[in-house]
Amino acid sequence: MNLNEPVEASVRIEASAEALFPYFTVADQLMKWMGVSAELAPWPGGVFRVNVTGKNIAVGEFVEVTPKSRVVFTWGWEDSDVLAPGTSTVEVSLVEEGDETVVTLRHLDLVGEQAEMHKQGWDHYLTRLATAGIGGDPGHDPFRDGA
Repeated sequence: MNLNEPVEASVRIEASAEALFPYFTVADQLMKWMGVSAELAPWPGGVFRVNVTGKNIAVGEFVEVTPKSRVVFTWGWEDSDVLAPGTSTVEVSLVEEGDETVVTLRHLDLVGEQAEMHKQGWDHYLTRLATAGIGGDPGHDPFRDGA
């Protein structure tokens, strides 16, 4: 993958966009499908900080927060020279189709190994969101603590 070729992942969930939106803006909801801790201030310029695996901490800030439909935040890894905090952008859209919502995530400004790694990660985490988003338990995250 080349720079400016966004990583894309999507999932269809049998839930409303209103029900799914907090999974991107409320720390307790986000941690049901991704991360061991989170600090979120969901307004433009607000902090986005998620300890994803127990070792890898994603850091950025919210750029856009449109209730029930769109969330945009910057992303990078704390203490990383390869993908520093805030150097890439994640766009999430929630589009209702009947009784379901299509959640589409686009991660921009990734290159090479980072693009492939994030593609695998987002596919993994959106699958977990699909379970959590309907009230299920996605179980132990195999990415957590390097397990």
